[in-house]
Formats: sequence, C-alpha cells, structure tokens
Amino acid sequence: MPSDTPATATAPASDRPVPAGSALRLLIVVPPLAGHLLPARALALAWAARGHQVAWVGPESALRPLLGPEALVHPTGARLFREQAVGGAEAVRSLWDGFVVPHTRFTLAAVRRAVERWRPDVVLADQHSPAGALAAHGAGVRWATFAPSSLEIGDPLGGDGELTSWRDGVLRGLWERAGLPAGEFADPRFSPGLVIAPTCRELAGLDPVPAEYALVGPLLADRPEPPFPWDRLAPGRRRVLVTMGTLSAEVAGGFLHRAAAALAELPDVQAVVADPSGVRLPPDAVARERVPVLELLERGAVDAVLCHGGMNTVGETLAHGRPLVVAPIRHDQPVTAGRLAALGAAVRVDFATATSEQLRAALRRVLDDPSYRAAARRLGRQLRAGGGTVAAVERLERFARAPH
Repeated sequence: MPSDTPATATAPASDRPVPAGSALRLLIVVPPLAGHLLPARALALAWAARGHQVAWVGPESALRPLLGPEALVHPTGARLFREQAVGGAEAVRSLWDGFVVPHTRFTLAAVRRAVERWRPDVVLADQHSPAGALAAHGAGVRWATFAPSSLEIGDPLGGDGELTSWRDGVLRGLWERAGLPAGEFADPRFSPGLVIAPTCRELAGLDPVPAEYALVGPLLADRPEPPFPWDRLAPGRRRVLVTMGTLSAEVAGGFLHRAAAALAELPDVQAVVADPSGVRLPPDAVARERVPVLELLERGAVDAVLCHGGMNTVGETLAHGRPLVVAPIRHDQPVTAGRLAALGAAVRVDFATATSEQLRAALRRVLDDPSYRAAARRLGRQLRAGGGTVAAVERLERFARAPH
C-alpha cells in the first residue's frame, strides 16, 4: 500500500532526559469534536499554567471558538465526514470507516509538518486521532495517548473476536499507509508509556489498571458561557438538567418531545433544557441554546441529569454526586450507559423507543430512590481521587522528561 507521506519528519529526539525546570513543548492532536476538545483544553490550560508551551493541530474553524484567538494552532483544513451508524458493532465499524480512518489520512501530512516545524517534547494523541501517534513515531518523538472516550478502554466490545480482528487490520493498515516499518508496529490507540483517561477504574471497567494508565477523573476548567437566568430557578424545587450533547442535537428532536411530555407529568420538578430546538416545554422550564452545565452542578442547582451518555457530561455529573437517566445514541455512549446502569448510578432508557411514560418513571426512580445518588457519590469520589488536571500534567511532565 502506498504511503501518504515519507515516514520520517524530523531527526529522532535525543535519548537524554529533558532537564527539570525547563519549559516543555506539548503538541495536542484531537478530533474537532467538543467531547474531545473540552477535556484536552482543560489539560492544556493546566499545562500552560506550569510555564510550559502548548500547540494544537486541527481545523481552525472548530478549534478557535473553544481555544480562543491566542492559541497556537497548526491548521489542517476542514472536511465533512459521512454520518455514522447509531449503535452496536456496526457503530464501531462506521466510526472507524466513516470518520477515524479518513480523518487520519486527511490530517497526517499536517500533523507531520507541525511535529517537524514546532519540534515538541511530547505529542498528546487522541485515540480517535491516530495521526498524532503515527507522526510522532515516525519522527522519533515520544507520544502519550489521550483517551476521553470509553470505546477504546477496557473491553467494551465484550470479547467480540471478529470485530477486534477487523479493527486490528484497520490499525495496521493506517500504520502501513503512513510508511512506518511493519516490524515496529504499535497500536496507535495506546502509547506504551502513558495513557491519560478522564475516568476511574470502575467506570472504565479496568481491573487491574495497567501501570502506564493515568485515570485522572474529569478534566475541568472554567469556560466562557452565555448569560443564564439564575433568578428563574424556583427555590425549593428539585431540578432535572436535560442535555443531549452538541454532536447529537440534529437527531434529538423526537426524544426531546417525549422528554418534555415526561417532565410535564412531574409537577414537583423543574426542567433546565439545553438546545430545545422548538420543543414545547412545561411553562416553568428554563430553556437555552447553551446552558452552563458545570456551574449548575457546582451550585447544587441540579438533582439529576437526563443525557446521551457523553463522557464529559457523565464525568461532570458524577463528580458532583448526581444520578443520571441515560439515553445513548452512538459511539461510546452505549458502553458508558451500560456501565453506569450496572454500577447503580443511572437508569438506561432507549433513545429511539422510550415513551414519555418510561422517561417519567426513569426520572422518578433516580430522584426518589436514594441508592442512585449514593452510587453516583461513590463513583464521584473515585473520579475526584484521580486528581484531575493536576495529576494529568504531572504524569505528562514526568513522561516528557524521562529518558527514552
């Protein structure tokens, strides 16, 4: 198979350790999706606060709104990728065939140029942006893995040998197409030296946890939010936050109609709804295109969350000890929803078929049964014990300064 570009972008990095106290250069390679960018941004802010330098690779149209005008971005350009399947094994195949593989091929040359020109001490490569690992390996630069999705951690495929074999072939194909020696093959989803994941042992389904894994819990940072009408939150009422994520907004309309009908039958509950898309909500509901999820949780203004099961929302909710009702749509969301339900911190419902009556019953369960909040608090303690951004950058610093 012909290679996309030559394998070697720079001379191999020195085997000598980077001196303690010197500033380090971090190149972050993540897909242009909010669920990946937001935790990476939190890590980058903590990294810069310690006196280090950060650069990114990606489309400026997606990165600038989240990172701001001062961020150093090595542009890749942007392109559209085909829609992926909703669930099951086909969702895994379509994620890789429809997004990860073409995105890797489209961005690899730009990532190699960034490595060559900026000469980072370490590359942080998202599991769904293998171009970061491929470019770093070819240049002799050390690379760490960023794993914000539950789809690649543990054994989410449940021992599906056929699917695992298929994905192994996809990964080897990317390696070969990048012109890297077959005898040096390493799974670009897993750095042999460091894997940073914003999760915890139970939620990731890992026992034991490999030594190179840093399960640091949610990576949180203040982010600019539009004004919110805090005075409309009724005192003494329980509240449910409804958010189906940025990637899911275009498919969530029907579900939100059913959720609104369920909330209308819970007169003791006030709803806070993100991106309602014209859905008719109860009169006292607070609806905004964007809501400050993290601030709502920090203020204790939310008693439960109804969501799609994205890891950012799940991690933020659990870190504040709140239970969930989860309606997974695609990608890693069914994996996360299954683990949450098994651990007793959430009720899982079917995104496509759950009726308003079923949604009302699920919300009533997590609000009224104290076992759900107890499980959420237990998982939240484990997540917070991971150390968050401080633990992530400390592990990344040690990794960057160690000898090869």
